[in-house]
Amino acid sequence: MSHGLTLGKYAPLHAGHQRVIEMALAEMDRVTVIIYDCPETTPVPLNVRADWLRDLYPAVNVVEAWDGPVEVGNTPEIMGRHESYVLDDLRIRDVTHFYSSEFYGDHMSRALGAVNRLIDPDRTQILVSGTLIRADPYRWRQYLPDRVYRDLVVNVVFLGAPSTGKSTLAEALARGLNTVWMPEYGREYWEAHQHERRLTPIQLVELAEGHLAREEALLGNANGTLFTDTSALTTYVFGQYYHGGVEPRLAELAHLAERRYDLVFVCDTDIPYDDTWDRSGHANRATFQKRVLADLHRRRVPYLLLSGNLAQRIERVHGVLAVYQKYGNPSANIVAAQAVLAGDHS
Repeated sequence: MSHGLTLGKYAPLHAGHQRVIEMALAEMDRVTVIIYDCPETTPVPLNVRADWLRDLYPAVNVVEAWDGPVEVGNTPEIMGRHESYVLDDLRIRDVTHFYSSEFYGDHMSRALGAVNRLIDPDRTQILVSGTLIRADPYRWRQYLPDRVYRDLVVNVVFLGAPSTGKSTLAEALARGLNTVWMPEYGREYWEAHQHERRLTPIQLVELAEGHLAREEALLGNANGTLFTDTSALTTYVFGQYYHGGVEPRLAELAHLAERRYDLVFVCDTDIPYDDTWDRSGHANRATFQKRVLADLHRRRVPYLLLSGNLAQRIERVHGVLAVYQKYGNPSANIVAAQAVLAGDHS
């Protein structure tokens, strides 16, 4: 039985890697991919990168090399460490073909007693590298699978009662950073389906699902950051407010929204109330804001409170984004963001 092996950091997984893996899958009875931990190269954790491979190629045996050698080079010592790790530490010995597009294909295939299957070593078919993509993922977006690219985007959500400036802020930020934003689908849905200024519990589920579907589509087009106006958490609070409860599906969507977003901002009520016909009044804004905050507290969702005029809010979001690390320590991210906001107010 033929057994193909390939390895790499997949930081991130791109079309060049995919060509190697897919060639192996087409030619071999079974395929193993070793993926290395490499915090010195990318902040994206090994398990996240391994999940890309498992999701896109379920037939592949993915081996996570948490303790693998990190040195790259063609000295006898470095080559020996890599060979020993695969053969002795991982005990992978029944390989018939070693797949790669790199110089190490030669020594690894000899150590394994396998055929050296080189795929496009001169990069004439797919003109991209992990180094280029890490420097500017959006520029090289065409070489990244959707499954991978969406994990590189920072998804920022703005919550808060009606007329707290969420839409205006999200749109302004997106325009300034040359990216996309997700308008509140609830407003569009409400205008098309409301009856006596209300939506039924089932309609609230449809609203939340529609919003999520549109947001998912936009993630693939975002230039580093997606700014999202409202989430299923707000729809849940609306359901509780108007109906005293929600459908199980909406409760599920709200639960998923608890950890869906990288940054959660709550827009404060310190701006003038815009009393349009589809809103329920200044007093209700204050009450609904209390409910939004209480729900976040109950769910233990970390959030940052945004106050000030539009220009001040934009500046504060920019400051937080500048210190935010998508795959950093979540507590450290919040502390750094709070320091930015505190310094801004001082």
